[in-house]
Amino acid sequence: MADDSRNKQRGTIGSYAAIGDSFTEGVGDPGPDGTLVGWADRFAVILADQLPLPVAVAGPHGNFRYANLAVRGRLLDQIVEEQVPRAKELAPDLVTFCAGGNDIIRPGSDPDDVAERFERAVADLTRSVGTVMITTGFDTRGVPVLRHLRGKIATYTAHVRSIADRYDCPVLDLWSLRSVQDRRAWDNDRLHLSAEGHTRVALRAAQVLGLDVPTDPDQVWPPQIQRGALEVRRDDMAWAREYLVPWIGRRLRGESSGDHVEAKRPDLLPL
Repeated sequence: MADDSRNKQRGTIGSYAAIGDSFTEGVGDPGPDGTLVGWADRFAVILADQLPLPVAVAGPHGNFRYANLAVRGRLLDQIVEEQVPRAKELAPDLVTFCAGGNDIIRPGSDPDDVAERFERAVADLTRSVGTVMITTGFDTRGVPVLRHLRGKIATYTAHVRSIADRYDCPVLDLWSLRSVQDRRAWDNDRLHLSAEGHTRVALRAAQVLGLDVPTDPDQVWPPQIQRGALEVRRDDMAWAREYLVPWIGRRLRGESSGDHVEAKRPDLLPL
């Protein structure tokens, strides 16, 4: 689908809260001290840089305030229960809402049912905050574990775009972001974005709000040397041992990577 929402013009944004799962928490994009950064943190900096600095400022980015409530592994109902009320309480100018992906990849899940629950949360949020930006899923045709779920993810993505239309929400359309189809946009676990992948999503999010960005998020990656079949197979086997087997094990044990993890930025604070 083409991204038809990037030219939406919104009012000045002085505060922003991000809600979601590992994607929004920033898994795959560790900073120099090991703290996760991610697209939402990078997007917050872009938003802050758009504001004129007042005479008295609260931080290096002026009085812009940002919260990141996302926690890895969270299912939609957990996000609605734990994060949506907090976002409503904070009442920022902008909320980004990405949820449902972990539900969709579960065996037996119904994208129609997940979408109905997602819509109820969107309706609740839009009554309490300034603007709600909705995020679609990625096109998973090149993701090893998830490519066979592409049809379910596409169905859910279509629902998400329809919900956005009904509630006049800008859409961060990741399905149409071609640059993240490149392997270099993904972390070693092949399930989360790399630092460069997160950067490109942040730039696209800014475009959705009509902001100027320094680089086109869909610019072509530089060429790279093609690897032989034996090297690719060796990497696939190493990936399966290090990432796939533990991921399956957690699913079988009913564990989540987000167990005992709390939101990294639960309050609206200056950057």
